Amino acid sequence: MNTANLQIEGLLMAVAAVNKALVAKGVLAPEELDRALAICEQTALGDDRLVEELSPANRDAVLFPIRLLRLANNMAGDDGLPPFAELARTVGETKPPYNDQL
Repeated sequence: MNTANLQIEGLLMAVAAVNKALVAKGVLAPEELDRALAICEQTALGDDRLVEELSPANRDAVLFPIRLLRLANNMAGDDGLPPFAELARTVGETKPPYNDQL
């Protein structure tokens, strides 16, 4: 596997842990965090470059970190976060098709 991919995997899990800490400390409610990430996802989907110039696989690559962090927020429990592999698999299983794929 590419070393950069492993670094990104670690970074995403670190951000997910920070998000979980923010929720645990009461800085953000889980719903507020999900809303912020949902807005981020919709902003990315509204980018003309994303829709017009990138393949569906590349669009998925752009949206993957946002979707993974949303899932980590929604699946986090008192005992911690799900493993990266579980989150990544769930992102793949739950992503909707794009309009040009229907």
